[in-house]
Amino acid sequence: MSQIQSSAKNLNLRAQVVKTLLAVQNGQSLNSVLNQHLNIVSERDRGLYHELTLGCLRQWYGLKAITLPLLTKPLDNEALESCLYLGLYQLLCTRIPAHAAISETVNAVKQLGFEPMSGLVNAVLRRVSRETEEFQTALNEAHGLPSWLFKRLKKDWAEQLPELCHNLKQVAPLTLRVNERQISRDEYLEILEEENISAHPCDLSEVGIVLEQTGNITNLPGFEEGGFSVQDEHAQLCATLLPDLNDKVVVDACAAPGGKTAHILERFNPKKLIALDHDEKRLLRVSENLERLELNAYADVEIIAADATTWTAEQAVDCIVLDAPCSAIGVMRRHPDIRLLRQSTDIQKTVDLQKQILNQMWQQLKVGGTLLYITCSILKSENEQQMVNFFAEHADAEEVKIDAKWGLTQIHGRQLLPETGFGDGFYYCRIKKTG
Repeated sequence: MSQIQSSAKNLNLRAQVVKTLLAVQNGQSLNSVLNQHLNIVSERDRGLYHELTLGCLRQWYGLKAITLPLLTKPLDNEALESCLYLGLYQLLCTRIPAHAAISETVNAVKQLGFEPMSGLVNAVLRRVSRETEEFQTALNEAHGLPSWLFKRLKKDWAEQLPELCHNLKQVAPLTLRVNERQISRDEYLEILEEENISAHPCDLSEVGIVLEQTGNITNLPGFEEGGFSVQDEHAQLCATLLPDLNDKVVVDACAAPGGKTAHILERFNPKKLIALDHDEKRLLRVSENLERLELNAYADVEIIAADATTWTAEQAVDCIVLDAPCSAIGVMRRHPDIRLLRQSTDIQKTVDLQKQILNQMWQQLKVGGTLLYITCSILKSENEQQMVNFFAEHADAEEVKIDAKWGLTQIHGRQLLPETGFGDGFYYCRIKKTG
């Protein structure tokens, strides 16, 4: 990075994107750097900056696969690699005119301090611009995943693999969940129609709406008044799998940023709802969301910053919603930096953490109570296999089968895979405590 000499303000847009891509390659999450990097970009360029950054990350391993044969020897330089991928992404996946994509990217190479290599980047991009169709085909055919993840998905989902790889490269739809305390889905769809905002109802969620256009969510009608939340359709199914929680004591373990907490309060009037998370900062979002949605009146809500592997309830609770920490492979369309950040070695650590939380939470549940285990992963080790092991070790646990038209039946629980135009990858298993 020492070679990147120019001050951020003087860099062109492509160079700004490369700096963001480098931060992710160096292990920083996109969320942690995005706002700071966006502030440097002029207002009119922010949409393009966003598209180029997320698009490059989404196609990263596909771009890598088609770049390798174009180089006589490996570049061994993350900044140059990022410049090449960014140039290729513009040529193959956007409507940016080839001459503009090439010249702006070559300028970025120079601005970032790699002038001697600008000729190489220029030559590679010109070749691709002459053979766009062949390279587009090659990019579409690339599985676009790090090899460790591709191997795991091949083992877990051999039949679904080609479609799964394709779906994971797409942009996820923007989905709202209407707040039924305030408005029905049909009423809100009518309001959107009056405002000329294209939208349609979700298939599986009775309170979900898919927006057919992007824009600032906070500008949508009813946002300030708490008329809706943003939540993936498959995540919205959580509340439909819970028993009647009226007058019950409920724990939302790993609750931040509060989508499930809010949905429970939109549907039920629990006696008490405890929202638990180890991250104090993210718990602020839970409070803010409940306030905006005007849901605090429907239960005694306690928001607690605590570690779910050690937390104990004052008395046994009726229901636990455990949205366990996971690899988040199922939501990779929304967080494309996961492709670069997640490592093969992370998975076992996550599985061990899930097991600790499961065992601790199970002890807080009263006999006859329900625990709903959820992840946004599509890896069987975090889902089906985790549950196989749990039931083997807990004689007082009984699965309550989920009878639904969605997802794939597993040994235990149901798995939803990410689908183009529809929801993300989620796993659900419902467990009752019998003794």
